[in-house]
Amino acid sequence: MDSRERDLTVPELGGDLQWLNTAGPISLHKDLCGKVVVLDFFTYCCINCLHLLPDLHALECQYSDKDGLIIVGVHSAKFPNEKVLDNIKSAVLRYNIVHPVVNDADATLWHELEVSCWPTLVILGPRGNMLFSLVGEGHREKLFLFTSITLKFYKERGQIKDNNIGIKLYRDTLPPSPLLFPGKVTVDNSGEKLVIADTGHHRILVTQKNGHILHTIGGPSSGRRDGRFSEAAFNSPQGIAIKNNVIYVADTENHLIRKIDLELEMVTTVAGIGIQGVDKEGGAKGEEQPISSPWDVVFGNSISGTQEGDVLWIAMAGTHQVWALMLEAGKLPKGSDLKKGVCLRFAGSGNEENRNNAYPHKAGFAQPSGLSLASEEPWNCLFVADSESSAVRTISLKDGAVKHLVGGERDPLNLFAFGDVDGAGINAKLQHPLGVTWDKKRKLLYVADSYNHKIKVVDPKMKNCATLAGTGEASDVIGSSFAQSTFNEPGGLCVEENGRLMYVADTNNHQIKVLDLETKILSMLPILNPEACDVPDNLPVQKDKITNLPKLPKSAPVLQLPLLTVAPGQTIQFLLKLTLPPDSKLNEEAPNSWFITAEDNTWLLQGQCLSGEIKDISCQIIIPFQLPRSCLSAEAILAVKACLYYCSKGLCSHGCQPAIQ
Repeated sequence: MDSRERDLTVPELGGDLQWLNTAGPISLHKDLCGKVVVLDFFTYCCINCLHLLPDLHALECQYSDKDGLIIVGVHSAKFPNEKVLDNIKSAVLRYNIVHPVVNDADATLWHELEVSCWPTLVILGPRGNMLFSLVGEGHREKLFLFTSITLKFYKERGQIKDNNIGIKLYRDTLPPSPLLFPGKVTVDNSGEKLVIADTGHHRILVTQKNGHILHTIGGPSSGRRDGRFSEAAFNSPQGIAIKNNVIYVADTENHLIRKIDLELEMVTTVAGIGIQGVDKEGGAKGEEQPISSPWDVVFGNSISGTQEGDVLWIAMAGTHQVWALMLEAGKLPKGSDLKKGVCLRFAGSGNEENRNNAYPHKAGFAQPSGLSLASEEPWNCLFVADSESSAVRTISLKDGAVKHLVGGERDPLNLFAFGDVDGAGINAKLQHPLGVTWDKKRKLLYVADSYNHKIKVVDPKMKNCATLAGTGEASDVIGSSFAQSTFNEPGGLCVEENGRLMYVADTNNHQIKVLDLETKILSMLPILNPEACDVPDNLPVQKDKITNLPKLPKSAPVLQLPLLTVAPGQTIQFLLKLTLPPDSKLNEEAPNSWFITAEDNTWLLQGQCLSGEIKDISCQIIIPFQLPRSCLSAEAILAVKACLYYCSKGLCSHGCQPAIQ
């Protein structure tokens, strides 16, 4: 290839393109001249692209820019949501990508090089000359061989430069947070215990309903270790299922199913061998059976079993299938008797498609990423969030038949039938949904419509799909109603047994949001570390300040605001709008002021600005308040009070208006 008369030259990476993990834009023919360059054409929704990242990471560990190798991620989006730079930033952080990434939003370079599928690797020589391309995943040996030979070839000719490229990692600019990209959340039957897959911190959190942490299992770094909670390690865990004191975890990037015993405080591996499998049949004992990127898990019942929850259903995103792990001996629909511990394919051919079929093995899925079970009649099915077909599908637990519910389209090979449209069946449109949960009380299904940044509700009887919460905009607003609140790529959700509360893993906002389905009030779950209770409550300076504040008369009106769920370290804003009686004006020479109090919870006030002057009431007064990072209690009352002096009809009087709590 190097001796060709005319180089196959890759065009310049346009100067107007947006870059991540760099100090500024990179020129292919200037900055990367003298380097062997691997261009990774990817889109962050694609499981095959994610499978390639460990290969690229290993290559980066072997060869640095000093050795003459640079990897550049070329992000060419499938979904409109993936063209947005902030969303690519989140993906770069979530998947720990440490090489430069360019946002090729209009697929300019993709079309120039005639790339046709994700992922595609293109290897360039030091003149920007195209040498090799590798299409799809699973080419690790070829990638290492081609790269090492290319570096050796050009080094011997003195054409490799050892200069550094300006890398500036996006992850280094982010403040710490209690959660990092939580992928899934589930609640136990009592409704008192939550389990959170804190995916970005590579750990599982078990909390009380108020957010107090009971157990931290694994983290903060990725790894693969069984053992006690303090020594266990996970790698980007996603799906979780809890029954009694046992939790099963889809340990996604370890390609394992793990079991957490809360009584023994031990973690064990029950399926997978720790490397990505390509087997699409299965049938071996769990810990001997290779599996691929499990993304969600849910308990179910076998046909002949005598025990409740004797099957663990697995959304096997990596092979586009739904698998089963037999927790007890039993039988699956259209299957034979199976021994305890066996792990095997239940539905899906392994082809990436949106194909429905009466025979489960002939059906096709496209990166199934969320599961929920409706065991009662007439449903008796698994609901599947089939992310890459942007559809929700059902699998009958009587006969294994796979059917369409909402989203997608009729052509099983068209995986581009996405959008944001409320409607029935095929007329409804979703964009890369990652989670589903069944509401037994109302007989409704809720969907985390991830790339539309919404929660949708589906009536499976009528096949109607409608927006329940979210505006469609990626942001973090807790509004006065579900429809005014916003999310950012929510990845998982669950409804408690009594149907009152729904918990949503608001992934890119690093939060768990709580939706009260009866009052329609949305709040945020605070993650409270019990160790914070050791912080001393010594606030003598604050108490001195409080004693100097004016005392309001007993007749001052009190406005009680609704309870708000907030997190340690979060900043909240009070918006104070004050009105005076008719024919009166503010006495601007008097000490008009607002001030903050917190009876019995003075720890809240440490380091705060507790009061301020009021000069003008014609505009809204904004009072910011940052919660301490260490909280001494789960609940506290904060009061904002205002004391005004005003003149009425030529006479001066003293009035307080109003006291607000």
